[in-house]
Amino acid sequence: MFEIGRIYKRGDIHSKHGGQKQGGISTPKGRPFIMLFSGAGEQYGYRDGWDENKVFLYSGEGQLGDMQFTAGNKAIRDHSRDGKDLHLFEQVGEGQVSCLGCFVCCSWNYRQAKDKSGKTRRAIIFHLVPLEGVYSPVESAEAPSAQLRLDLQPLDELRKKALASASVPVESSPKKARRLCYDRSETIRAYVLRRASGNCEACGRPAPFHRHDGSAYLEPHHTRRLSDGGPDHPQWVAAVCPNCHREIHYGVKGEALNRSLETHLGTIEGEAPH
Repeated sequence: MFEIGRIYKRGDIHSKHGGQKQGGISTPKGRPFIMLFSGAGEQYGYRDGWDENKVFLYSGEGQLGDMQFTAGNKAIRDHSRDGKDLHLFEQVGEGQVSCLGCFVCCSWNYRQAKDKSGKTRRAIIFHLVPLEGVYSPVESAEAPSAQLRLDLQPLDELRKKALASASVPVESSPKKARRLCYDRSETIRAYVLRRASGNCEACGRPAPFHRHDGSAYLEPHHTRRLSDGGPDHPQWVAAVCPNCHREIHYGVKGEALNRSLETHLGTIEGEAPH
C-alpha cells in the first residue's frame, strides 16, 4: 500500500484514504490503519526521531497543557488491540512526506516539554518499533525456543497471557521497547498456534507436515495487516496452512477467504476488542 522510502504528497494520501489533513495523527474512518506524520508539530516543540536503540520516539498530540490519552493519542496507544496498523511518514518538504514503514507502538513514557504558550507540561512520547524488526512472519522448520517454553503451559493460561500481551502498551523506557514488542509477539504467536490444534483455521484441514519436534507446521496470519509480523490481538491473528496463507495474500478469492477467517476468529475469541 505504502512503499518505504517513497515520497508522497500528503494531499494525495488524504484524497485517497481520508483522515485528518492537519496535525501529526490521522485516523481515516473505516480504514485498518492510522497515519502518523513526523515533523508536523515542530513549531510546538515536538522533536521526533530515532534513538540509539533503533526505536522511533514519536510525540503525542496536544498544543496546550498536559497531553492526555484521548483522540489520536488514544488511537496510537490502542492500535494493536483495535486491529490498526501504524504507517509512519516523515516530512521532507512543503507538503511532501517520505514513508518510513509500518510500526508497532510497544510502550510510551512522559517527558517534560514546552507547550504552545511556552509553559512546561507533560508530553506523551510513544516508542515505535519497525514491524519488520520484530520477527520473521514465516515459521522456520524448528519451533523457536521461546515458543517451546510457552507450549508447556495449559491452553487457558496461555490465552490469558496472550490477551494480557494484547492489552494497551505500558509506560516504560524506550530501552525496553524492542524486548517488550518481541515478547508480546511470541506469546500471541504461541497461543494462536496452540489454539489451532494442528488444523488450519481457514480451511480446517490438518497442517501439511510436522516439524522435527513433532509440532504441526502452521503460519500466523494477521487478518488486518498486509504483513504478518509484530504483536496484535488474538482476535485478528489466525494459524493457517501455507496454501491458505498464500491464497489470502495473492489469490483472487483471498479477500473473501480473509473475511471468512475474521468471522471464524470472532466466534472463537468473542466480540471485537473495540
